[in-house]
Amino acid sequence: MAMLELENVHTYYGNIHALKGISMKVEKGEIVTLIGANGAGKTTTLRTITGILRPREGKVTLNGEDLSQFKAHEIVYKGVSMVPEGRGIFGRLTVSENLDMGAYSRKDKNFAPDLERIFNLFPRLKERRSQVAGTLSGGEQQMLAMARALMARPQLILMDEPSMGLAPVLVEAIFDTIVQINKEGTTVLLVEQNALMALSIASRGYVLQTGTIVLHDTAENLKKNEMVQKAYLGME
Repeated sequence: MAMLELENVHTYYGNIHALKGISMKVEKGEIVTLIGANGAGKTTTLRTITGILRPREGKVTLNGEDLSQFKAHEIVYKGVSMVPEGRGIFGRLTVSENLDMGAYSRKDKNFAPDLERIFNLFPRLKERRSQVAGTLSGGEQQMLAMARALMARPQLILMDEPSMGLAPVLVEAIFDTIVQINKEGTTVLLVEQNALMALSIASRGYVLQTGTIVLHDTAENLKKNEMVQKAYLGME
């Protein structure tokens, strides 16, 4: 049984048919990437998984349990965290306060081991723990968004465009961290414009075009696929 499964999911924004019967799986321990052009439905897919949007048809299951019966915050309790596009940090709160907000869903309040893990992953956040989050650099804000999501101790973390707006050297650091998070036991579903970077760390990938999955394969095969090379990897 897959950790996450979408079966024939149709999601709408009003009358706009955004997802047109998509089906996909993420197995425990994987990094799976979802690539596609702007407007293809990648963020809509993540919002449907997290309960922000409800599918009109089809279902989303986590470890075999249908998520449609739960509200968005209850899906967090089930073990799904999201790092939203544009980071979505609390700009007026400190780094420490943002991390505390990430743990709001937890019944246990022993955050010390989690903070130690996070400060090992992101030493820069440790140095800036009392700094107001809105004054951090773009790369530091992305680190904070990822760290905040990890504070919920998710089984599955959804990442929406983590490299957006970052310098190339920082993009590499962020992707190295995603690999490390995965090695430590968190399953990752990654939405990313930088398809080459995404495919370099993922085991499998899905290609989404105008709300439909048009291709699914191992990351290695997708990198060699002519359509993917032309449309998403900038190769002629």
